[in-house]
Amino acid sequence: MQELLDNNYVRIIGSTLAVYIFIIVAIRLFGKKELAQLSVVDLVFILLISNSVQNAMVGPDATLLGGLVAATTLFLVNYLLKYIQYRFPRFGKVVEGDTIMLVYEGKMIESHMKKAKITEDELMEAVREHGVSSIEEVNLAIMEVDGAISILSGKFQKKTTNKSKVHKNISKQGLF
Repeated sequence: MQELLDNNYVRIIGSTLAVYIFIIVAIRLFGKKELAQLSVVDLVFILLISNSVQNAMVGPDATLLGGLVAATTLFLVNYLLKYIQYRFPRFGKVVEGDTIMLVYEGKMIESHMKKAKITEDELMEAVREHGVSSIEEVNLAIMEVDGAISILSGKFQKKTTNKSKVHKNISKQGLF
């Protein structure tokens, strides 16, 4: 058993799993933005995080094989996590969060806006991006789990989903 624990590739697999889980929990706790909505600061942050945890995953093994073992571990654990989310939807809600209704029949839902950490100006920007001129014309606005805002208008006849610049902070939703 000790020989297995001393194996460099087993250590890489274990470290990679630990970093993967840590990053998911940290993103869940501190919130996230949709990838298309990242600001320059967010992008730099992600690049620095990935660089800082890279050494924790492979340690002193900077070989091609060490990197491939870490990458393969990431692909496998990501596939497994997606499969578990598919098989157990409640687990998926814990990891991904829930949709949040922001507008219903022309009225903003203030408590949901606060929960989503969206200002009225940000919501109005998203509404205009969907080709709707005012909140009163919106039948339903939903913040999807990926941060996009879907808008139904015209008596629920016209639905649009844009990747708006409104961020989705998923902290304090679900178990995290």
